[in-house]
Amino acid sequence: MTTPSKVSAVAEITNDFKESNAAVLTEYRGLSVAQLKELRVALGQDTKFSVVKNTLSAIAAKEAGVEAFDGQLAGPTAIAFIKGDAVAAAKSLTDFAKANKQLVIKTGFFEGKALDAEGVAALAALESRELQLARVAGVLKAPASAAARIIDALRLKLEEEGGAPAPAAEEAPAAEEAAAEETAAPAEAAEAATEEN
Repeated sequence: MTTPSKVSAVAEITNDFKESNAAVLTEYRGLSVAQLKELRVALGQDTKFSVVKNTLSAIAAKEAGVEAFDGQLAGPTAIAFIKGDAVAAAKSLTDFAKANKQLVIKTGFFEGKALDAEGVAALAALESRELQLARVAGVLKAPASAAARIIDALRLKLEEEGGAPAPAAEEAPAAEEAAAEETAAPAEAAEAATEEN
């Protein structure tokens, strides 16, 4: 018999599936409450690790269009619903499973594609999003820092050769204006003298 609490539970799990970019199905037989809490902390705020009922999860997965868990929902089941960095979450799960053999990673999905246990391990082996972004930032930053070093080297060379500091980029236009005014002043004086004669 369907009860309001079961309907509500299915709706919540369905929503978790739909809002997640990845999910990992695990069996947690033998893990203590303290160990489950430790795993939740390791997964971070962007991953919801829920102990679920198999029958209700099967209904929710079907409603959400998730086929990766078909035939896999048996035993004490918990699902990691990942809404953030899937690589970091998969790494936390696999690291925890290595240290705690009671946690068994069964299957999962990532961006709509089904993953077996080896697929989850492969996802965990990738570089995290933060590391990838740091690499990109380093590549983008490199040309700017190289240009700054070249400009500084030129400035030092000019200082050594001229004995006086080279004008800074901001001072250069002012120096050019002053030179132009000095050139213009004698020309104006000569023009005035010609008019007087």
